[in-house]
Amino acid sequence: MQQKLFRTLAITASLLMVAPFSSHANDLSISPSITASTYDPADPATQVLAMEELDVWGRIRNGFGIPDLDNPLVVSQTNWYSTRPEYIQRTTLRASRYLFHVLQELEKRDMPTELALLPFIESAFNPEAYSSAKASGMWQFIPSTGLDFNLKQNMFKDERRDVLASTDAALTYLQKLHGMFGDWQLALAAYNWGEGSVQRAIKKNEAAGLPTDFNSLSALMPAETRNYVPKLQAVKNIIATPEAFGITLPKAENQPYFVTIGKTRDIDLKVAAQLAELSLDEFKTLNPQFNRPVITGNTSTKILLPQQNAERFKINLAQWNRPLSSWMAHTVTKRERIEAIATLFDTEPQLLRDVNHIPPNMRLKAGSTILVPKTAKAAETDIAAEVADNAVMAIEPDVPDFRRIAVRVGKHDNLVSIAQRYKVTVAQVKNWNDLQRDNLRNGQTLQVQIPFQANSRTGRSTVHATASRQHPKVTRSDKKLRSGPMLASAR
Repeated sequence: MQQKLFRTLAITASLLMVAPFSSHANDLSISPSITASTYDPADPATQVLAMEELDVWGRIRNGFGIPDLDNPLVVSQTNWYSTRPEYIQRTTLRASRYLFHVLQELEKRDMPTELALLPFIESAFNPEAYSSAKASGMWQFIPSTGLDFNLKQNMFKDERRDVLASTDAALTYLQKLHGMFGDWQLALAAYNWGEGSVQRAIKKNEAAGLPTDFNSLSALMPAETRNYVPKLQAVKNIIATPEAFGITLPKAENQPYFVTIGKTRDIDLKVAAQLAELSLDEFKTLNPQFNRPVITGNTSTKILLPQQNAERFKINLAQWNRPLSSWMAHTVTKRERIEAIATLFDTEPQLLRDVNHIPPNMRLKAGSTILVPKTAKAAETDIAAEVADNAVMAIEPDVPDFRRIAVRVGKHDNLVSIAQRYKVTVAQVKNWNDLQRDNLRNGQTLQVQIPFQANSRTGRSTVHATASRQHPKVTRSDKKLRSGPMLASAR
């Protein structure tokens, strides 16, 4: 009876959270993770557990489905984690924000629930984690694999860090790998090592008449992958029986930690955090995908807020009488220094460098788009969707455009031959040297200005009298060194 009562109350609560509401130019909608339209009593993903199973950890234990791995590395990894209770406490506390959502998505797909612990190994549940191999986010996608699974990566956002988008992509990728190998342990090895590497290892063992399970293939794996599945098994062992290791897990409520807010207008990160009554750091723990201080609004823009802060956001937004965003996009049509742009928009050069991540002594190349403070004329104008999706920023060393050199006039030289040699005009040579006539004398010294060109490898500036060569483009296949996400050290 108690269980039935709780289930009724829980369902009623989720239904009360459903109704979307609008405010501030009707650009706001808030949705819970489970809505009236999606609730199905027959669907385990939307069922509410019994009173004694309210904690998400218990729900994860109930869905374990990957056969346990048994090898010496599991023992050593379990010892490593279990002797660091502070690390376990810190990571599981961070995980409690995301576990309900990840677990719900796993159950929808009928996938083993210990996969919810995989970010423990990948990123220590830090959605802003970034590895030396350029893997990013809670699930550690490298750029090319992120693109394979439709994770946008542009100037304004990187969906490899998006909690919702990256979780969906990671589970889709894991499903694909399981379909390829028919074995979750090999699928996990492929997630770390790449499916091609695992396939080659399988073929090698098959040719030698050897088994192709994880333990049998591990000798062919790099150390990182050899330890990868044992690490997950170790964490699984601790979560299964934390008391056996003297560990107390933080409470992880069996309900959504956050709700999804749709935003169709631009809004500054600081303003969004202020309206939600959160610190900027707290806001970023749920919304780490945004690369710039403004969130560009459109029909697909989603921001996440803890449930208790969503209502505050709504109330405060309705009372807000100032611009939501203080930034607009500016595209340069020629090489331009930050100081010149700062003067144009009456701001400080260092502010533009900080906001746009432009290092010192660098300037913008033609076609680059950056953020600048909004002008009064553009106060109500948002950044266009095509700009937000396609904006790029290219920089180069801020060296002088020209270098002055001394040229000694030879016996057979004249203004025309010297101008042609250095690809300048006769008028320029005369102007630089304050010449009133075209006649030159043998041995005379002239000043000529020739263009600098930045060396793309060293960053140093070199001088060329010929036209600059165009560098070959780097293709996606050149960048994609391996097919699986890289492992960021959780230690």
